[in-house]
Amino acid sequence: MLNRVVLVGRLTRDPELRFTPNGVAVANFTLAVNRPFSNQQGEREADFINCVVWRKPAENVANFLKKGSLAGVDGRVQTRSYDNNEGKRVFITEVVAESVQFLEPRNSQNNQNQNFGGSQGNYGSGSGNAGSSGNRSNGYDNDPFSNDGSIDISDDDLPF
Repeated sequence: MLNRVVLVGRLTRDPELRFTPNGVAVANFTLAVNRPFSNQQGEREADFINCVVWRKPAENVANFLKKGSLAGVDGRVQTRSYDNNEGKRVFITEVVAESVQFLEPRNSQNNQNQNFGGSQGNYGSGSGNAGSSGNRSNGYDNDPFSNDGSIDISDDDLPF
C-alpha cells in the first residue's frame, strides 16, 4: 500500500497551534494549491487542503509561517470522523505532514517583488537552512557560492 502526498502552496491563514493534554504540540493550517490547468473562463483555480503537523515541526510552523507563506508539505492523507453537537457524523480528510519545507525567506512577504534564490528550511527533521542567494540586503552578505559556483577545497580537507 502507498499513501504519500507532496504539496506546494500558500497558507490561507496563520497556523493554529494547540497542545494536547499531554503537552504535545499540534498545528493546523490550510494550503491553497493551484491546479495545473485553467477553467473555461481562463482562470486558475486552487484546491484548499487542510494539513496537520505534530510535535516540534508544529511549533516551527506556528513560529515561522503565516498567511501567504509559501510552503511544501510531505506527508500522508488521513480520514477521521466524529459526531457533532447535533449527533450528526462529520468526516474529515486532511494531510498529516511528516515534514514542512519553508520555501521562501521569512522577510519575503514584505518584499514580494524581489527575486530570491532557492532558499528553504526543512523543519520536519529539526534541522534546516533559511539562507538566501538572490538578495544582498537581507543580511547574507558572505555568499560562498557567489562566484562561478565552484568551491575551492583541497584534497586534504575531504573525509574520503
